[in-house]
Amino acid sequence: MAVKRAYEPVAPEDGQRVLVDRLWPRGLSKEAAAIDLWLKEIAPSTTLRQWFGHDPTRWEVFQSRYRAELDANGEVVGRLRDVIRAGKTTLIYGAKDETHNDAVVLAGYLQGN
Repeated sequence: MAVKRAYEPVAPEDGQRVLVDRLWPRGLSKEAAAIDLWLKEIAPSTTLRQWFGHDPTRWEVFQSRYRAELDANGEVVGRLRDVIRAGKTTLIYGAKDETHNDAVVLAGYLQGN
């Protein structure tokens, strides 16, 4: 499993491209994004996303709250795990910050970190 920003070029090694954001990446066409699956239900809740606002000072609390949401969202997490088991998968996100975003937390969660 890999994590990649939606605005980076599509590559064959991406495998299944799964968008894990609740909102579609701004200014990106569906063709350019080449998304195989949009799992908006696995993204942080709107309330949590708006509270976080990509503020690095809120990163630790955001991670904890998002992981709690994932714990409570077993059906969708299981669906994503099935996709990952089926072959190479890249989690796609739209945020500018490559370190502090939901896809990073999700990848860690899925890897047991």
